[in-house]
Amino acid sequence: QVQLVESGGGSVQAGGSLRLSCTASTYTYGVYHMGWFRQSPGNEREGVAGTSIADSLQAYAKSVQGRFIISRDSAKKTLYLQMDNVNPDDTAMYYCAAGSRRSLRQSEMLLETSYNYWGQGTQVTVSP
Repeated sequence: QVQLVESGGGSVQAGGSLRLSCTASTYTYGVYHMGWFRQSPGNEREGVAGTSIADSLQAYAKSVQGRFIISRDSAKKTLYLQMDNVNPDDTAMYYCAAGSRRSLRQSEMLLETSYNYWGQGTQVTVSP
């Protein structure tokens, strides 16, 4: 069982930046991809960014492309989401996820069904 713990959420003004972190507190053998999702009140959870562990394949939602960057530090077992030029539409609970399916296609990286393990979430609030 992979346990994921997010941190780094908070309140920021529009145009500002935040960096979210997700640390795996247990053995991560068998994890082949990781991602960030978000959910705002009244909306379904949506994929924001995903990354393969084995290669450089990544995927971003169109709404964050060019503003958010997903990265990871294997030694620290930590996944990051650098959020720049945020706007009020980015306000949501952000979740980290990990998946054990091999050879995930880029088009599948932002799907909830591609992930087995989930963190508890960290809140991001962007004010105008």
